Amino acid sequence: MKNRLKVLRAERDWSQAELGGRLGVSRQAVNAIETGKYDPSLPLAFRVARLFDLRIEDIFDDGEGNGDGE
Repeated sequence: MKNRLKVLRAERDWSQAELGGRLGVSRQAVNAIETGKYDPSLPLAFRVARLFDLRIEDIFDDGEGNGDGE
């Protein structure tokens, strides 16, 4: 799943380890999510969204469309 996690993290000058600490996951988990090797659980996706004050859809893209009704 594509996501903006790396960009959002970089905008705040956070390391993967720091973001992991804020989310309660390992640095390796953050890396796996950023590189698309791992899709976060729904509770983790909600934690990410709350941390960045965004909607889940604003961070993660499952490729199912862009919400324009098509």
